[in-house]
Amino acid sequence: MIKTITNSVFLGLFSAMVLVSCGKDKPLTSEVTEVSTTNEGATYELDTLNSRIEWKGYKVVKTEQSSHFGTIKFESGDLTVKDGVLESGKFVADMNSLTSVDLKDDAEQLGKLNGHLKSGDFFEADKFPTASFEITKVSPTESGDYNTLLDGNLTIKGITKPIQFQANVSIKDGEASIATEPKDIMREDFGVKFQMPLANGVVKDEVNLQILIKAMEKK
Repeated sequence: MIKTITNSVFLGLFSAMVLVSCGKDKPLTSEVTEVSTTNEGATYELDTLNSRIEWKGYKVVKTEQSSHFGTIKFESGDLTVKDGVLESGKFVADMNSLTSVDLKDDAEQLGKLNGHLKSGDFFEADKFPTASFEITKVSPTESGDYNTLLDGNLTIKGITKPIQFQANVSIKDGEASIATEPKDIMREDFGVKFQMPLANGVVKDEVNLQILIKAMEKK
């Protein structure tokens, strides 16, 4: 019983950070940056079947055995590409699709956990059913596996903050792909503070996430 509660609290806490609950209400807190684009170029539509967010988090004692990981699906999204170069984009994630991969073989515990994550304790999926990341600036980098720096706005539970991701970006033959470098995000910055004794002390504030995008040019 104690183990089940601990896993649920832990996974919910770091998962709640993972991506961006923007809901239908206006952001409660906004620190957005303006989109830098010419508003010209080709539009690429998100391939929702082959795009996802991958998340991973740890308890205070960070080991592979104390980690949990999972995915979130995208609802929609698009990119703007001019002269073969990424200019901007916005992606909306379905927070009701959030799931734990490491619990996939335990249907009972997975169902309980996923239901808890969508409750008022964490994501409030009924009020904030979606998540979003908007690219506001694209800058090439000189070398390395990640050839592009993406500036953008990340929104979680009505709180919007600017963020940067290193990313590998490829535009070729009408297809676009983006793979961000795994990055730690601070869940408490977005108001994810489950009120249970010792919870925030047991679960690390950092959540590691990676955004994986595939998109096709609209004809």
